[in-house]
Amino acid sequence: MPRTVFAPVALLPEGWAERVLIEFDRNGYVIKVEKGASAPAGADQCRGPVLPGMPNLHSHAFQRAMAGLAEVALNPEDSFWTWRELMYRLVGRLTPEQVEDIAHYLYIDMLKGGYTAVAEFHYLHHGPDGKPYADPAEMSRRVLHAAERAGIGITLLPVLYAHGGFGGKTPSDGQKRFINSTDSYLKLQEALARDCAVPGRRLGFCFHSLRAVTLEQIKTVMGGAGDDRPVHVHIAEQQKEVDDCLAWSGRRPIQWLYDNVGIDARWCLIHATHADAGEVAAMAGSKAVAGLCPTTEANLGDGLFPALEFLQEGGRLGIGSDSHVSLSVVEELRWLEYGQRLKHERRNRLHDSNKHVAGYLYRASLAGGAQALGQKMGAIEVGNRADLVVLDGQHPLLAHISGDDILGRWLFAGLNRMVKDVMVGGEWVVQDGRHGNEIEAGRAFAAAIEAAI
Repeated sequence: MPRTVFAPVALLPEGWAERVLIEFDRNGYVIKVEKGASAPAGADQCRGPVLPGMPNLHSHAFQRAMAGLAEVALNPEDSFWTWRELMYRLVGRLTPEQVEDIAHYLYIDMLKGGYTAVAEFHYLHHGPDGKPYADPAEMSRRVLHAAERAGIGITLLPVLYAHGGFGGKTPSDGQKRFINSTDSYLKLQEALARDCAVPGRRLGFCFHSLRAVTLEQIKTVMGGAGDDRPVHVHIAEQQKEVDDCLAWSGRRPIQWLYDNVGIDARWCLIHATHADAGEVAAMAGSKAVAGLCPTTEANLGDGLFPALEFLQEGGRLGIGSDSHVSLSVVEELRWLEYGQRLKHERRNRLHDSNKHVAGYLYRASLAGGAQALGQKMGAIEVGNRADLVVLDGQHPLLAHISGDDILGRWLFAGLNRMVKDVMVGGEWVVQDGRHGNEIEAGRAFAAAIEAAI
């Protein structure tokens, strides 16, 4: 029998509406949305404004274990590259059980921050010695199980990582748990296809970076991609990467990619921090999504993506939490806008013709994130998964506020605690700010960290 949710006010594709009845089937997909409705008996009564749940388009789950532990100035030239060496030390010690416990607690915190699905950019494949587990998909299945336990939607992106630098350089010892050949990667994809063929899951292709794969490998993988699976890649995150790519090929990373690969709307280009004007125009024209992770990009000192110029070209974007120094829709969107304010020394940079920054940022990130995850989400409409975020209708900052000012209060004056209830696929996974597994998951997370750090 269909279930129903009654919202006093909800953000629909056509705008804000009052007294909204949302009906969904047993698989958690919306079958009816009615505005100006009466609350029927048995409907779940929401206690505040209802929003579509936000997709998180970029996550490395295991990196949550080191969040906040690399903030020590031991190197005057500290950068992404020195941080990476610390990350490799952690990678060398993690067991499959620890990875699952870390991911489980991470995903619970994501839900509490307003995310209802995650794209897991997963490259930790093998044992500490670099040899595959008896089940080569062991680590991937641990991540899937963690998402299932938490109740979050997931697009699993097993990563092809084959080399240690541009031009097929030999990987370092710190990368040995990541490495696959093209053949072993395609076999991994085949093994995981059935695991991901269920509601709330999706499987995608993923190349770690142009440093880690060759053009031949990209073409071989994409040559067998006769479907609409999403495709993700790290690109142009740091200036050194741009310089190294120029030295190797004579072209900048994004330029090289567009010159050699047919980029379309299935692609999500993660970071793209150092894109020049021509690359910005190419990205926008291809309808690929720019996957932006402002809190991680700031933490690593990457730089600022030219978001204003990209959006003026009609580009599409979404947000991710990447290394998980923050697990908050609020912080990612706030710092996406604030970065542009600091860069241009002006206020209210990212908006459309309606001029409302918060409304634009939220809607754009919903659409871009859903596209990047390849999932039916990002809007409260028939055919999409019933992923809902309910804000605290009793919060003083939200009193007597309507329309996009609700988003303005939350994103520019609020915190995670404004998120009261979260539904994923028709099931409440957070109620009154709490997740049913959070205490048990927190203990397991703490034990995993104690053993690994």
